[in-house]
This record gives sequence, structure tokens and C-alpha cells, in this order.
Amino acid sequence: MHHRILVAAIVSACLSVTCLAADFPEKSVRFIVPFPPGGGTDALARILASKLTESWGQQVIIDNRGGAQGSLGTALGAKAAPDGYTILLGHSGALAINPHMYSNPGYDTLKDFAPVTRGTEMPYILVLHPSVPAKTMNELAQLAKQHPGKLTFASTSAGPQLMGELFRLMTKTDMVHVPYKGAGPAVIDLLGGHVGIMFSVPSSVNPHIRAGKLRALSVSGMKRDESLPDVPTMIEAGFKDYGDAREWYGILAPAATSADAVAKLNVALVRALNAPDVHKRLQPLAQKPVPGTPADFGDYIRTQYGLWSKVVKVTGAKAE
Repeated sequence: MHHRILVAAIVSACLSVTCLAADFPEKSVRFIVPFPPGGGTDALARILASKLTESWGQQVIIDNRGGAQGSLGTALGAKAAPDGYTILLGHSGALAINPHMYSNPGYDTLKDFAPVTRGTEMPYILVLHPSVPAKTMNELAQLAKQHPGKLTFASTSAGPQLMGELFRLMTKTDMVHVPYKGAGPAVIDLLGGHVGIMFSVPSSVNPHIRAGKLRALSVSGMKRDESLPDVPTMIEAGFKDYGDAREWYGILAPAATSADAVAKLNVALVRALNAPDVHKRLQPLAQKPVPGTPADFGDYIRTQYGLWSKVVKVTGAKAE
């Protein structure tokens, strides 16, 4: 009798929280990326997936789910089975900004996820199509004032959109916002001259800057970025309100995922993010690895959530 009760208790516990074998994972792991292929999130996810597959001996399958500035894929991650076999590439815009711009993004950032680790961070970079005749941010502001409603700026998520909205607010100019599902399609249109301006992350545009196909005006942050040492900061350019604005990525699991699963995922991902070959692959993308504990990442998300709430209110930005 006691034996049956004990077995029943164990089964019940394993149904209520994830029971993981010591050799986890025992099957493939799904890695949801809430943007299309071709951008910074996708680049990081594929680098990590390759490293985890090598480490685990199990396939890590990338699942790109773009739409609604990252909200659709992020909502999918929130609703996934909390068994340790689905992880989400967390994006600063989707987690810290979208909830303040959408009436219902499909998830609650502070309740629906189990943070695993921070991933990488990078500055924003302001780039132009060569047909836009501006060499500095002040020249761009003057151009926008001379041609109200004529200049277009692309955004790929809420962060770049807010950077553009801040520029309009600070310079008292009128530019047309053109939203995209991700960096891949946005950069294609920027290269083609269909849009003229874009606040991006270096991983999406650095190769085109080096090839002379795009012009970089400035980067966010307190100091110049190592990947583009000749490009001044926005603070140097006289736009101090941008401060140290950054885009960041991390890895999360659904909220009900067990502490055991989160711990195992954290160990594997932190090891991958600290690997020298991963650093080497991330360097040209200007993505700086910042791995840490689940608790630290949770605290960081809460801080960023509050910070961007204030920026949304100041700009009056709305989801488009």
C-alpha cells in the first residue's frame, strides 16, 4: 500500500512540474525566434543552436515566427509546453516595449516566462541609404525639416521604432514610419532605396556599411562601438537624450517550467555564450555576450520594462 502511495506521489509530482532525466535533453529542443531569418535575433539563435546541438548530441530546431514586432512568436513561447523542450529567444522590444504599445500583446512579460539567462546586447545604429544626402544627425534633422513628411524610416521592432520616434520628437520633424516584420525584409528595402533611414542593430547592417551600400551616421551608447570605430556616438553628435539605449536578447522558457529544467538550460547556454568560438562569431555582429543567472535576468527584464514604459509615454508611440 505504502509503495503504491509513494509511486502515485511521484507520478503526481512529475505531472505538476517537469521531471527531467539526468541526461537531458533526450530529444530535440525547439528554439522559437520571434522574427524572420536575417536579423540579429536569428543570427544569435543559430549560433547558439549549433553549439547546443554539438554539446547535447540532440538537434536544436530554430522556429522563426515573425509578426507584430515580435509579439506573435513571443506569445507562442509563453503558451508552449513547460517541459524544458521549448525555449524562446527573448527580445528587448517584445518583452520590455510591446506591452506598453499593444493593448494585448498576447502575453504578460512579468508573469508568463521563466528567465534562463541574458544573451547578448548591442547598440542601435542609425544608417541611411546613400541617396539621402546627410552625413551627420544634424544634417539629417535639417533635411527632415526642409522636406516634412517626405523622409521614411524603417523599423523592425519596437526598439528601433522608438528610436525613430525620439528623433522626430527631439528635432520637431515629420518623417514617415514604415514598420517591417523583421530586419531581413527591412534591410532589403533599405538597400533598394524603398526606405531611406533605419535605426538598426549592427548585426543587420554592418556588412553593408563596410561594402559602402549604406551610410552609418551614429551609434547609441556611452562610447563608440568596436565594430565601427569611426562612427561617432549619438551623444557625440549632440543627441544626449538617447543615452545608453541598447537592444538586448536573452533566453526564456514558459513560466511553469521547473527550476530543474531552467537550471540545466542555464548551465548549457551560459557555457555556450562563454565559448571562445561563439565570441569570435558574435564579434562581427557587434553582439556582446552577457550571460548570467536566471534571477539576474529576471531583475534586468523588470528594470527594462519600467524604463521603456516611460519612453513610450514620452513619445506617444503606438503599435503600427
